[in-house]
Amino acid sequence: MATDPSEELKNLRTTMASIEAVLDLGKLRAQIADLEEQASAPDLWDDQAKAQAVTSKLSGLQAELNRFSTLNRRLEDIEVLFELGQSEGDEDALAEVQGELVDVSKAVGELEVRTLLSGEYDAREALVTLRAEAGGVDAADFAEMLLRMYTRWAERHNYQYEVYDTSYAEEAGIKSATLTVKAPYAYGTLSVEQGTHRLVRISPFDNQGRRQTSFAGVEVVPVVEQSDHVDIPEDELRVDVYRSSGPGGQGVNTTDSAVRITHLPSGIVVSCQNERSQIQNRASAMAVLQAKLLQRRREEEQAKMDALKDDSSGSWGNQMRSYVLHPYQLVKDLRTNYETGNTTAVLDGDIDEFIEAGIRWRKQRENS
Repeated sequence: MATDPSEELKNLRTTMASIEAVLDLGKLRAQIADLEEQASAPDLWDDQAKAQAVTSKLSGLQAELNRFSTLNRRLEDIEVLFELGQSEGDEDALAEVQGELVDVSKAVGELEVRTLLSGEYDAREALVTLRAEAGGVDAADFAEMLLRMYTRWAERHNYQYEVYDTSYAEEAGIKSATLTVKAPYAYGTLSVEQGTHRLVRISPFDNQGRRQTSFAGVEVVPVVEQSDHVDIPEDELRVDVYRSSGPGGQGVNTTDSAVRITHLPSGIVVSCQNERSQIQNRASAMAVLQAKLLQRRREEEQAKMDALKDDSSGSWGNQMRSYVLHPYQLVKDLRTNYETGNTTAVLDGDIDEFIEAGIRWRKQRENS
């Protein structure tokens, strides 16, 4: 680092300004205020699923705002300390500036990576599925090691997560497991972890102590955000009324009470003539249309999720990271070439550097 940190301070301030623009702090504060109002409603916990969604999102957005604000204050303090050290020739103050700049530069770099997450689904929570692949019991054990790695990573960041659908292997480890990471931008962050991970080590399950290579697959998809209600604008509907008729053409009644509703954008047509009044038939027809449109939306969202699996830069089956525990210690990302010899820390959830490198690598590919 240069002896005079003024240029670095200037660069950090420029980066923080661009981060602030991307985060859109005004919009962020408005979202927080709205969620705080929802969270204070006395009947919030009458619907536990909704309450958990509101409080989880509120916590995440508050943490995001606090992260930026805290980092901005730290940078301001360093700028003041630097000016003071320069004006008074205080070498101790200038040395402190140098030390603080190392930490703040790293933190600003991490926050900048967050602004690179601009994909359609990047802001979503993440659904991570791990599967043991080739390697027998070692692969099952490795899959469980990766599950622990990701849960520890979530704990390091105070992210809520839930593990479910765990299928345990017979001897040791897991055949598969799924966890949801409930944090803003969890999908955008973890999506670069998708692919095949490889472990090389002396197998603890081999009586002869031989070196084994095993594989585990990581799949990451965004959590689908759905509500049970589909808002249908009136101008998208054509409503026709007609006289109900029974079997053999016999009239059910003599009034125009049957209702046929056509949803113009989709072409879906529903009708109802079972009720005695036009109002009741219309309500029943709308309920059927709601259900049909909700199902269509689910199918479309599932198709998008499937496309994300197929088109991901770290597609299922592509080897993307190697964990070597013998004859030397090394974890290396095969796309970015980022590596570290501290395998213990990585398997304990210290994977931020790998994730950051992966996000930057992906952005470069998108821009090339």
